[in-house]
Amino acid sequence: MSALQIPKRASRTRIMLLMLFSIGTSLTSFAQAAYPDHSIRLVVPFGAGGITDVVARLIGQKLGEELNQTIVIENKPGAGGTIAAQTVARAKPDGYTLLLGTVGTQVVNKMLYKKLNYDPAAFEPVSLISNSPYVLGVSNVPQVKNLSDLIDYAQKNPHKLNYGSAGVGSSPHLGMELLNQEAKMQITHVPFKSGAEAINAAMGGQVQVVLDAISVIVPQAKAGKLRLIALADDQPNSTVPDLPTGKEQGIPAFVVGSWNAIVGPEDMPADRVSILSQAISNVLRNPQVKERLSELGIEPLAAGSENYVLHVQAESEKWKKIIDASEAKLD
Repeated sequence: MSALQIPKRASRTRIMLLMLFSIGTSLTSFAQAAYPDHSIRLVVPFGAGGITDVVARLIGQKLGEELNQTIVIENKPGAGGTIAAQTVARAKPDGYTLLLGTVGTQVVNKMLYKKLNYDPAAFEPVSLISNSPYVLGVSNVPQVKNLSDLIDYAQKNPHKLNYGSAGVGSSPHLGMELLNQEAKMQITHVPFKSGAEAINAAMGGQVQVVLDAISVIVPQAKAGKLRLIALADDQPNSTVPDLPTGKEQGIPAFVVGSWNAIVGPEDMPADRVSILSQAISNVLRNPQVKERLSELGIEPLAAGSENYVLHVQAESEKWKKIIDASEAKLD
């Protein structure tokens, strides 16, 4: 081998390396542009059949159509949503594992649990999805026809009335504590294992007051098993058009609902967040989706990560006051 051949071969080697690097870069760019190229897992923090699961399956189906991929719904109930949240927090941040977040997983759990196995603020926000306003129902208190009647009776008979909920820290529990504080009354909390058990307890006379989603309580009211006395929202709802809001009955702060948002693991690529956010925006504008949500009394929320951040900030301020005053805590 002559000394003059060495630079020539070295030059060829450098060219080959540059070509390989160029090809690799092109392939990487193509792979990113092709997102999503396989199914996406949407982890739901509650069991099948509940309002959160209903939203997940409706939105998941239409989101899959937008992205030309299958959205696999995976229910991981338990521990106030912390099991599902931890699963997603520890997943690879590639946009293929997402969480259908709730007020519990994204806001109140950090205030309730002494030690939380995930950081709600570390998730990558994608978009708000929807809000299902709650309605307030009563049973076995014939003198209570509206919210003013309930407040008057409870103020005159502290702790005589009981309300049921899905457990300490659940939205119905915190919503009723908000009402207790705003109305300066004392209705006693009776926790159950699920919202369904709490509603059954109200219909069976074990408790007199119950607060839950429209789609859950309204059928029981139509069957004559509960009397609806207030919509826990600041605007009327087409599903219960004749039901006065808390605001209309003198308690404007009585706004409680089950809201949902989609978030991903921390450090999810910005381009994938953008693709998902735009697809969700398209889904929420879909007439079929809007009609189905309306039938269930569910309101679509403004899409996008910025709206999510503002919403969570407002919810954090609101529920911190309620949790601090109620001294609600979980191990």
